[in-house]
Amino acid sequence: MIERHVELCVYDGAQEAFEILFAQEYRPAMARQQGFGSAHLLRQQVDAARYPMVSRFDTVEHAADWRASDDHRALQPRLKSLYSSSELEVFDVVA
Repeated sequence: MIERHVELCVYDGAQEAFEILFAQEYRPAMARQQGFGSAHLLRQQVDAARYPMVSRFDTVEHAADWRASDDHRALQPRLKSLYSSSELEVFDVVA
């Protein structure tokens, strides 16, 4: 199992649209992907523009398949229009 943490800095005023897009379209599309485990969007308490997105897949390959999928390619431009930067870390789930 792997866990991907993507920290996104959402544009001021775009937070609600970002949360809705994740909940109504992005996560459901991800959940249809083979090997999907879970996905959560967190809002940082200190800086409400910072959103860690945490997703789990059973393998690195299945996570890569998600990123290469038609659903991801269709949703990514809309998601990217709502944030200014992102930073990725990938972890092996060990316990």
